[in-house]
Amino acid sequence: MDKLEPAVIDRRYRNHMKMQCIAIVLITFLLVGCRTVGPNYSRPKITPPDVFRGALAQSAPSDPASLADLKWFEVFKDERLQELIRRALAGNYDLRDAVVRVDAARANLGITKADQLPAIAVNSDITTLRNSTGGAFPLPQGFQQRRTFGSVALNFLSFEVDVWGRLRRATEAARADLLATEENRKAVVTTLVSEVATAYFNLLELDMELTIARRTLATREESLRLIRHREHNGLATVLEIRQGEQLVQAAEREIPAIEQLIEQTENYISLLLGRSPGAITRGRSLTDQEQPPAVPPGLPSALLERRPDIRAAEQTLAAANAIIGVAKAAYFPRISLTGLFGSQSNQLSGLFTGASGVWQFVPQVTQPLFTGGRIRSNVELATAQEQIALIQYERVIQTAFREVSDALVAHQKVREIRSKQELLVATLQDRSRLSYIRYRGGVDTLLNALDADRDFFDAELGLAQSRRNELLALVQLYRALGGGWQE
Repeated sequence: MDKLEPAVIDRRYRNHMKMQCIAIVLITFLLVGCRTVGPNYSRPKITPPDVFRGALAQSAPSDPASLADLKWFEVFKDERLQELIRRALAGNYDLRDAVVRVDAARANLGITKADQLPAIAVNSDITTLRNSTGGAFPLPQGFQQRRTFGSVALNFLSFEVDVWGRLRRATEAARADLLATEENRKAVVTTLVSEVATAYFNLLELDMELTIARRTLATREESLRLIRHREHNGLATVLEIRQGEQLVQAAEREIPAIEQLIEQTENYISLLLGRSPGAITRGRSLTDQEQPPAVPPGLPSALLERRPDIRAAEQTLAAANAIIGVAKAAYFPRISLTGLFGSQSNQLSGLFTGASGVWQFVPQVTQPLFTGGRIRSNVELATAQEQIALIQYERVIQTAFREVSDALVAHQKVREIRSKQELLVATLQDRSRLSYIRYRGGVDTLLNALDADRDFFDAELGLAQSRRNELLALVQLYRALGGGWQE
C-alpha cells in the first residue's frame, strides 16, 4: 500500500476538522434554544377611572377623542410661537442630552446582544530565537544557532452557551432600557413644548402689563396737571397735589419692574432655545391668541398608552423584571466553548506545508459551589428593585390622573374667573370716569377719584393675568394629557 503524500494527509485532516467545527457550531445553536429562567414580564393590572374628575362638563364620558391627539402646532396657532418651539426642538440642551442618551442605550443594547454570538478572531505570531554558541549549554553539532517559529490561528469559536437564558434576559433588559430612554426623550419634548409656550404667554402678559402701566401713567400725569391747575386757581390743596404725585410715582415705579421681568423672561426663552440671551420676537397679542373650541380629555385608559413618562416607567419595570432572570441564572452552570484551528511550525518556511495543522476545542463548565449567599442576595436585590419599579410605575399613573384632573378643573374655573374679571374691569373703569367727572365738578373729593383710579389699574393687571392663566391652563391640560411629543 503506497504511502499517502503529506499534502493529501493534511487536506483530509483539514476537512475532518472543518466538519467537526460545523457540528460544534450547530450543537451550540441548538443549546441556545433551552429554557429561560426568571419571570416573564406581563403588564400590571391597572384599573383606571371611568372618567377624569372635572371632565363631566368637558365631554361625554365615552368620547375617545382627546386634545392630546392634536400635534402641538395644531394647538398653538401663533406663528412666532411655532417658530420658537421648532428652534427649541433643534437646539435645547436637555433634548440634545436626551437624544444622546438614546444613542448610548442603543449602543449598550448592541453590546449586550453581541454576547449571545460567537466571537471570531485571527491571531498570528513569528518568533525568531538566536542561541549563544558559548553559553553554559553548548549547542549540539548541526544545531542551527538561529531559528524562526511561526503560527497562524483562527479563533473560530469563543462562545458562552446561553442554556439558562442569562444573556437573553440581559438583552431583554437592555432593550427595555432603550425603549425607556426613548420614552424619556418624548417626555422631554412634551415638557419643552409646554415650557416654551408657557414662557411665551408669560411674555405676552408682561407686554400687556407694560402697556397698561404706561397708559395709566399718562392718565395720572394728565390728572396731576389738572390738580395743579386747580391748585393754582385756589380750587385744590397741596395735599391733593401730593396725592396725585403719589399715584404718578407708583405708576413710574411699576414700569421698570415690568421691563425687568420682560428681559428675564426673554433670557429664559433664549436658554430653552439653546442660544445666548437676546430679544424675542412676538406674534399675536395676548388677547388675539386662539384656543380650541373644545378640549376633550379622552378616555383615562388611553392615557396609559399616550403619556411618555408612564410608558417609560413601564419599560423600566420590564427591565427590572428581566434582571431577575439574569440573577437567577447564576445558580446554574455556565457553559463556555472555545476552539481554534490553524497552522504551526518551528520553521517559517514550513508554516503552510506538511503536517503543520493544529486545532483545539475546549468546552468549559463553571458551577458555583459556595458563594457565601451572594447569588441569593443578588436575586433578592433584583426582586426588590423590581418591586420599587412597580411602585414607581403605579405612582406615575396616579400622578398623571391627578394632573389631568387638576388641569381640567383649572381650565374650567380660570375661564369663569376671566369672565368675572372682565365685568369687574368694566365696572371700575366706569367708576373711575365718573369719580373724576364729579371731582372736576366740585361735588366729590379727589380721594374717591384716586381710589377708583388705583382699583381700576389693579383690576386691569388682574385681567391680563387671568387671560394669561387661561392660556396656561390649556398648556398644562395639553401636557397632562400627554400631548406635544408627536412629530
